[in-house]
Amino acid sequence: MALRCWRWWHWSAWPRTRPPPSGSTQSFRQQFSTQEQTPQICVVGSGPAGFYTAQHLLKHHSRARVDIYEKQLVPFGLVRFGVAPDHPEVKSYGAEDHRALEIPGEELPGVFSARAFVGWYNGLPENQELAPDLSCDTAVILGQGNVALDVARILLTPPEHLEKTDITEAALGALRQSRVKTVWIVGRRGPLQVAFTIKELREMIQLPGTRPILDPADFLGLQDRIKEVPRPRKRLMELLLRTAMEKPGAEEAARRASASRAWGLRFSRSPQQVLPSADGRRAAGIRLAVTRLEGVGEATRAVPTGDVEDLPCGLVLSSIGYKSRPIDPSVPFDLKLGVIPNTEGRVVDMPGLYCSGWVKRGPTGVITTTMTDSFLTGQMLLQDLKAGLLPSGPRPGYAAIKALLSSRGVWPISFSDWEKLDAEEVSRGQGAGKPREKLLDPQEMLRLLGR
Repeated sequence: MALRCWRWWHWSAWPRTRPPPSGSTQSFRQQFSTQEQTPQICVVGSGPAGFYTAQHLLKHHSRARVDIYEKQLVPFGLVRFGVAPDHPEVKSYGAEDHRALEIPGEELPGVFSARAFVGWYNGLPENQELAPDLSCDTAVILGQGNVALDVARILLTPPEHLEKTDITEAALGALRQSRVKTVWIVGRRGPLQVAFTIKELREMIQLPGTRPILDPADFLGLQDRIKEVPRPRKRLMELLLRTAMEKPGAEEAARRASASRAWGLRFSRSPQQVLPSADGRRAAGIRLAVTRLEGVGEATRAVPTGDVEDLPCGLVLSSIGYKSRPIDPSVPFDLKLGVIPNTEGRVVDMPGLYCSGWVKRGPTGVITTTMTDSFLTGQMLLQDLKAGLLPSGPRPGYAAIKALLSSRGVWPISFSDWEKLDAEEVSRGQGAGKPREKLLDPQEMLRLLGR
């Protein structure tokens, strides 16, 4: 993927960091002869998976040279562009594309992927032209994972609470003018199958100036069904049950009564069609198929009952999953699963090529999952290197790439260049009391670097 980009970000050195936490890869120690050639290793992608893989390689092979390549002008991938600005401690996204709804009306103005919306308020250059119209009263988010709750929280959070985060000034200005008062978070299955976690749910329940809308009928019989579920899931369900079924105390009741905004969960609903406005120029609602659950456990699936309902809204955000994209025609790729076929990170039938992160295992897990997964990929590479399974002899490494880029008139951005951009962002943010004001325009970034 990066090989086809016209600009490169390139980092050839990476400072040593703290040792990783104990786990299956902690005890791995690879011994290499000091007489062997210096291995030249290329990592494409500077998100968490790329950095953690590089960390493992550098820690366990003192002679390794690792070059990290990135298509954006700045590093860190969706750690920078995919995390809610009011959750800087959460690092949980890592794929390049979203799953399409594949329903009529999906192309209407007012319909966006949650990934693009997150990129918009986080300063991802490719999403800065998104310009979502927030003049409607109601928004619908399709999907009930943490990303869906992140987006709902950003839409409903009082803008003054976001002023000291690194949200872009353009997004903050749009949110100040927003007229969105109600956000529905819609899922195909029931409460027991929601994908968000208790931390995100608790934040939504306690969000200033908002009240939850939960239908007690959706939770009938749930108390008995959760007796045997794992404790984290049980605690999440208990919080949902209390919020939906119990009468709030006087203080909480007063808070909810004074709330000017609301959010709600709609279960057993599957999107059928985005409904157009009378003039056909934008989204005005969504038609939902009512579903019922069949099967048990992991095999539970939603099937249509034949009933439908229309939900008026002016903004539709799809958060039904992420997927990786094919990297290059020469690299195998499973389009259905959105992964590179691999065995423990070794790309099938391509010796010397490895993968980690969501392109390896699919869009699941959070930062610690990616860390462990990436360490394992690094471990497999080092095992193959020691066993003599990789090409031997001197390799040109970055020298060959540098010559190629030069022949094409491409100027790579170095890590020292990034440090200059980083300092500029931090400086711009200080005046507003923010951790940084992200640079959004690639041309401006190049000008700051004297390019």
